[in-house]
Amino acid sequence: MPKLPQPEIEVVHEGADIVGESPMWHPAERRLYWVDTRYPALQRLEADGTVRRWTMPNNIGSFVFRRGGGVVAGLKQGFAAVDLETGAVTPVLDPEPDKPENRLNDGRCDRRGRYWCGSRDPGDENPGGSLFRLSPDMTCERMDTGFIVSNGMAFSPDDRTMIFGDSRGETVWRYDFDIESGRIADRRVFLSTAGLPWRVDGATFDAEGYYWCALIGDGAIGRFDPEGRLDRIVRLPVSHPTMCNFGGPDLDVLYVTSGTVFLGEAERARQPLAGALLALHGLGVRGVPEPLFEG
Repeated sequence: MPKLPQPEIEVVHEGADIVGESPMWHPAERRLYWVDTRYPALQRLEADGTVRRWTMPNNIGSFVFRRGGGVVAGLKQGFAAVDLETGAVTPVLDPEPDKPENRLNDGRCDRRGRYWCGSRDPGDENPGGSLFRLSPDMTCERMDTGFIVSNGMAFSPDDRTMIFGDSRGETVWRYDFDIESGRIADRRVFLSTAGLPWRVDGATFDAEGYYWCALIGDGAIGRFDPEGRLDRIVRLPVSHPTMCNFGGPDLDVLYVTSGTVFLGEAERARQPLAGALLALHGLGVRGVPEPLFEG
């Protein structure tokens, strides 16, 4: 790996999220949103540095911005629309009514406005999770299955590849992606974390087609080339980063969420920034705009 300078690490919000996730830069508002899955709440960083929260009725794993305003979120009880003006949370559909203990976890939009979201079992051993695609007409289809903890989803900037992983299954897969039909095919291993001190959590692509992901458990963000080879590591002041995503007006800031739930009391005392929202400046690369859900 080339030796590159360590970027500047800014503490954007020292909020001690239980499990921070899903940092998303709104391209029109130019504001950052993210969630605390266990609080549970959708959160927005305001211009003055304060945080606005919308409390959710149950665990929130991810969300996407709607073109018409508001968001659609993946909750424990399925997909739901969130009105940011009133705070109303309206159920859309539950993709797994036969699995009431499952919950929706990591997800994001493709560039045709479809929301892809993976589910997970409440435990860490049962591969009872699936990958779903919510279309703009609010119909839902199961696209793949057999995951313990769905994580690491990201679409390549050329719209030809989807990366999707199972953090507890210690495997991240690459799929061929057809942007027009919204279909995936030819699942194969992108990278394996078996025997490594970290697992892959939330992820994104940069504009050069490299995959960035949180290396949860090892206090770092990793950048991987299109073949799944580790290209760069950025060390962080928290041991459990949970997701990274590009934002800022020029999409050149990498925002990183983290959590406190993973730490015992002694570890928590040694990591005062656990659960904070961080920003990495000076990486020398940019992200791509976050697509909007067309429904």
